[in-house]
Amino acid sequence: MSHDPKAVDEAIRSRHSMRRYLSTPVSRDVVTRLLDLAACAPSGTNVQPWKVYALAGDARKALSDAILEQYNQGIKEGREFDYYPKEWSEPWLSRRRKVGLGLYSLLNIGKGDKERMKEQTGRNYQFFGAPVGLILTMDRQLGRGMFLDYGIFIGNFITAARARGLDTCVQAAFADYPETVRRHLNIGDNEIIVSGIALGYADPNAPENTLIAEREAVDAFTSFRGF
Repeated sequence: MSHDPKAVDEAIRSRHSMRRYLSTPVSRDVVTRLLDLAACAPSGTNVQPWKVYALAGDARKALSDAILEQYNQGIKEGREFDYYPKEWSEPWLSRRRKVGLGLYSLLNIGKGDKERMKEQTGRNYQFFGAPVGLILTMDRQLGRGMFLDYGIFIGNFITAARARGLDTCVQAAFADYPETVRRHLNIGDNEIIVSGIALGYADPNAPENTLIAEREAVDAFTSFRGF
């Protein structure tokens, strides 16, 4: 078996969240291949906690329209698990603010322009115009440790997509509307809505797609011992 670490490194480093897509379609065969690779992720005692609803065409639009109707009325159903802390502190607060301000700056959305901020946030529920949207769920009887396994699954998926010239955006925002998602996709109450993922070819002319969030240096988050 041949190994090309440079190709893997390039796929990882060139990936960043894209927030506007071309209408170029992505085939079911490609999505199936990416999910097959994602499912190579390890999981505790091989539980494999992931379940995926892959949407395109009218199915994707119907879900987006239903959520946007709720969102535009100011209705928020609420997440079924804590993704973010209830109160922010440093250094996480500054990182969060920096990426948000960076996005708004690229889109020329001024401070206090709540209408355009709301419009941009609402684009989440359109999968940012991507031709394929994924909804990820997990059975609620599984423990919190399974979210770790799920993260590896998602990491595999978005890296495999980038290696094929595709782009993604992982979207926790879909977890804000669990009842609407369940209703439109006929999902049982036993499943938690974990996240969404936009998949497609990024619009190269969209200013928001130039945003690359900064990463901390290894020495800032790692304590080396015994080397």
